[in-house]
Amino acid sequence: MHPEERRAKIETYLQAAEFASLEELAQHVGASVSTVRRDVAELEEGKSIRRTHGGARILQPKTDEFVFNVRDTHHVPEKESIGEACAALIEPGQNVIIDSGTTCFHVAKHLGEKVAQVITNSLPVAHLFSGSNRHEVHVSGGVIYPRLGTLVGPDAVATFSRMHADVAILSGSGIAEDGIYNSHALIVDIQRAMIAGAAKVIFCIDGTKFERRSTFFLCDFAKVDVVVTDSGAPAALVATLRARGINVVLAAVAPRHPTA
Repeated sequence: MHPEERRAKIETYLQAAEFASLEELAQHVGASVSTVRRDVAELEEGKSIRRTHGGARILQPKTDEFVFNVRDTHHVPEKESIGEACAALIEPGQNVIIDSGTTCFHVAKHLGEKVAQVITNSLPVAHLFSGSNRHEVHVSGGVIYPRLGTLVGPDAVATFSRMHADVAILSGSGIAEDGIYNSHALIVDIQRAMIAGAAKVIFCIDGTKFERRSTFFLCDFAKVDVVVTDSGAPAALVATLRARGINVVLAAVAPRHPTA
């Protein structure tokens, strides 16, 4: 593959994903990490992308698909119901890891004063608890992606690798019979560290993401204790998860009222 073709492929990938690690890009274009590092440097000179620690991000995304405020307008009744149902599973005084998904943000909104410590890489979640004198909030290190409202990268992974919590609350972009998926390799790396550092793992995933496989495989169900979803989740997959010993909680979604 010619360098120009490879760089165009890298830029196209970043337009779709917004950010990626060098290893992820190298795998995508079938080149070495050192070659991709040089390509990224060339693209940065052209002001289309910016290098980050161990990766790159696009400077002018052509889509708002991953913007936190945009994603948070999707399936709001379901996310609110899932958030309330998940928060009800948390015991008073527990320490909780909360990831950067919008559904997890709705869980955080319903936790109130139940939790003692919050550990997160989500800027909206950190802001939600920032004015409280009743919570101890730990925010991970990492590179800030303002559009996504999250911190990513090796420093974020290291934060969760050093910490332990009673519960980890996570989300994903797809769930199927073989496990849970997400759309970003960098986020998957962080979520795996979150899972390893928690005594109990809860996934909050709305019903539209069932029977879907996203770009990156996150985990199988061996370390998943609870899946909280809504009544739109397909009954067959819900039954399969329950048969594997997973507690599947179906949140009741308030009916939508027609607007005048």
